[in-house]
Amino acid sequence: MEKPKNWISRSAAIVLAVIIVDQISKVIVLKSMTLGQSIPLLGDWLKFTFTENPGMAFGLQFGPPAMITIFSILATFLIVLYLFKIGSVYAPYRVSLSFVLGGALGNIIDRVFYGKLLYGEPYFLGKVVDFIHVNVWRGYVPDGIPFIGGHYMALFPIWNVADMSIVLGVVGIIVFQKKFHEQTIHSESETAPALVPSPEEETVVINSELPVSEDGLSIQPATQLETDLPGKPSSNA
Repeated sequence: MEKPKNWISRSAAIVLAVIIVDQISKVIVLKSMTLGQSIPLLGDWLKFTFTENPGMAFGLQFGPPAMITIFSILATFLIVLYLFKIGSVYAPYRVSLSFVLGGALGNIIDRVFYGKLLYGEPYFLGKVVDFIHVNVWRGYVPDGIPFIGGHYMALFPIWNVADMSIVLGVVGIIVFQKKFHEQTIHSESETAPALVPSPEEETVVINSELPVSEDGLSIQPATQLETDLPGKPSSNA
């Protein structure tokens, strides 16, 4: 099990690296591209397309932008608490959580500040800058799929570095989950206190040199009994 100082510094480095790369890439897009502009990289398969996403990852929406921002902050706070709870147990699982946390914070910065900085809107109403356009498939999603069924969308939709970090972290969590639980059980068994028998449970050892009666009591020699009788002078007197 790692020391708290070691795993905290490593997780913080991963989170900070994801945020820096994510925000630098978004600033470059904001400075060099116009909204809706598309730059082909590998034909129609891979492009840089500048869009602004008012919803969650991959354009999913369930409420107004402010509600999505508050929900994102709350979910990120819970990830931090969970990371501190299990951080020193299993490194690959912790690294996966750190990627998710870094990506979530990268998009939260957009939601909290970009609306104010770019358009003079109130805080918490910003939109996420997306630009990585992987055009593998387009079409209508079957109605039976929750949340996105019946919608026309692309696979993958336009996303960003923060979204990529979140997806990478979620895949890592799925892959390393079983090993993490095994490590957790092993760690708890090592730290469990040893059972110490109480005085009432201590075993009574019978002197094997003395004869034992049928009820299990030792029988003292007659000479010893005589010396122990009240009023009987001791042979050592």
